[in-house]
Amino acid sequence: MKPSSTQSMLSAIATLGPLGYAPAPGTVGSAAALLIGGTVTITLGMIPLVIMIIIVTIISFPAIDAHSAITGKHDASEIIIDEVIGQWLVLLAIPVMASPESAYLYTLLAAFVLFRIFDITKPPPVSTAEELPGAAGVIADDIMAGVLAGVVIMASFQFYGWVTA
Repeated sequence: MKPSSTQSMLSAIATLGPLGYAPAPGTVGSAAALLIGGTVTITLGMIPLVIMIIIVTIISFPAIDAHSAITGKHDASEIIIDEVIGQWLVLLAIPVMASPESAYLYTLLAAFVLFRIFDITKPPPVSTAEELPGAAGVIADDIMAGVLAGVVIMASFQFYGWVTA
């Protein structure tokens, strides 16, 4: 049965269009999220990012369900909207700078690397969250990876202070 136009649109949202079909789609999705989220926090602050996280999280449930229904695959590698949510969550742990100083840019890079490490290696509680059924499991592991990366970022600030370059 051919998917409806709504299902096709939601599926495209789940994969961020063609980005989900690129080599290393999770890394590509995280990089796109970092660029967008970093730009938003630098220019507009944290509140717009929080609103974006809420909106994308709400949209991601039907988008992931639609893609899974079309492909018959649960948590397919091309679904990368969950990487966007997780990567943006890490950014909430980074104090916003009025200008993109090198220390801030290095911290954004550290947030990207830490998120990808936790998302790829899936230590508990990331692996535990992934076991939730349906779209919730697809999203929850990335949320946990984002939270863990954020905790590492905040702990480094606590122990080492804000590093200036």
